[in-house]
Amino acid sequence: MASTGPMAFLRQVRQETSKVTWPTRKETLITTAMVFVMVILVAIFFFVVDQALSYLIQLVLGLGR
Repeated sequence: MASTGPMAFLRQVRQETSKVTWPTRKETLITTAMVFVMVILVAIFFFVVDQALSYLIQLVLGLGR
């Protein structure tokens, strides 16, 4: 691995960051909202599955009399 000096490294970092396509504010807000919606949907799904499995286990073990 070739060793580069600190100035060359900083120059390369600057070149690479200039190539990055940064999202717009609108894209960031939409993506954030979609993440929150998906988290809520997954939480609801797992809650329902957990309740169903709990009910079935209680039914099978005879604890739900």
